[in-house]
Amino acid sequence: MAADTASRKPPTLPAPLRRMPTAELHLHIEGSLEPELIVRLAQRNGVTLPFASVEALRAAYAFTDLQSFLDLYYAGASVLLKEEDFFDMAWAYFERAAADNVVHAEIFFDPQTHTARGVPMAAVIQGLAHAARRAHAEYGIGSALILCFLRHLSEDEAFATLEAALPHRHHFIGVGLDSSERGHPPEKFTRVFARARELGLHCVAHAGEEGPAAYIETALDLLKVERVDHGVRCTESPALIERLARQRVPLTVCPLSNVKLCVYPDLAAHPLPALLDAGLCVTVNSDDPAYFGGYVVDNYLQLFAAHPRLGMQQARQLAFNSFEASFVDTAQKARWARELDAVIERLSG
Repeated sequence: MAADTASRKPPTLPAPLRRMPTAELHLHIEGSLEPELIVRLAQRNGVTLPFASVEALRAAYAFTDLQSFLDLYYAGASVLLKEEDFFDMAWAYFERAAADNVVHAEIFFDPQTHTARGVPMAAVIQGLAHAARRAHAEYGIGSALILCFLRHLSEDEAFATLEAALPHRHHFIGVGLDSSERGHPPEKFTRVFARARELGLHCVAHAGEEGPAAYIETALDLLKVERVDHGVRCTESPALIERLARQRVPLTVCPLSNVKLCVYPDLAAHPLPALLDAGLCVTVNSDDPAYFGGYVVDNYLQLFAAHPRLGMQQARQLAFNSFEASFVDTAQKARWARELDAVIERLSG
């Protein structure tokens, strides 16, 4: 006779955080470049780095704000020159994602970071797509690519990047907006996002990390984004929180990133638990894991350690939110939800 599920004890954290399936929706693939791989690719491609060793490079990962991180991020990306480099970078991420039970990843890539150095668009996209196909074949991980525009550059340059990528349209599902938020409001890119929507592409944008809550509103109203990346400064506006909850607008939150970039002093001050309590569709992601001290499971573990009141109910909701917020069909979301509940039930046994 089956055990009475009502009599089962809830699983003890952190085991479920390590074992439950989840989707990752805010991951910059260039930000997954670990120092060891940066140095190896630099040697392979004859690129001179301003660091004497892997240790010296890792020691430079002390950031005061988003811009100080971006300066090092672009230096690290300079080693990416050939299709095989982009494959190696993405494959290293997928191996880590498999270990973290990531079943689906929607991956940002920044073609302008590379094409400005003379790297062909095809090398970028085909290298990433090759790794995605292999990850699906070997690990069963689903994935999709999202082409991001660098917001510190012009909208005309974003238009040119989008048009240059269109021969590879079958390899990416959407467009995003990243890089320096301060001084570069979402409305700067209204026309190129309209063009992306005409092409049937999904639209997301970074807003409300270093930029104010108003950037979240303009990303929704003018860019018509379906998800907001970060979005944590919605806490400045109760009306915006109510809107995000009512409309179930997903926020792809990155706790360790927010602390590393000094948005919050520590994880105990992070508002994600409060946003979850308010009914928002918040998700947990790693952003630029090689630079910010952890991949997606690390973000879960450290967030839950900093907020002891978070338990299995919240863990399940966050994982469920990641499926709900993904750009896959309803049937697949339902399958993942069943897998999630099956894992939790086994751990409750």
